[in-house]
Amino acid sequence: MSTIAPSESQIRELVNRIDDGPVVMVNLLKFRRRARGSDESGAEAYGRYAKAVAGLIEDLGGRTVWRGRADQILIGASEQDWDMAVLVEYPTRRAFLEMVNLPEYQQIHSDRDSGLERTSLIACTPMNDGFDWSELA
Repeated sequence: MSTIAPSESQIRELVNRIDDGPVVMVNLLKFRRRARGSDESGAEAYGRYAKAVAGLIEDLGGRTVWRGRADQILIGASEQDWDMAVLVEYPTRRAFLEMVNLPEYQQIHSDRDSGLERTSLIACTPMNDGFDWSELA
């Protein structure tokens, strides 16, 4: 099943999460060969969204940490390949939620939707340098 939007329960979990600092969103992106309702590629439509959303991210104190082409699945299901990975840091989860609710974001969101075949968005909390691996248990 193609997924490009969070479920209601996923949004509730993000909203209810303690907002105690930065969050890095790991974006795994698979583009449509052709954008929905267009002759352009999915990557072109998504690129328009990415350029517009970059300013909104920065206005809220966030930044793109890293982006790159996903060249190879080394471990995992090969049918779940990705075209790109992007790491975006927000000062808080609340800042991310604020951004996606902005009218400006809503205006550009259609380029994201028409360009993506599927995506995974993983919210990650940075670990301090003294992380104890036993904390994962």
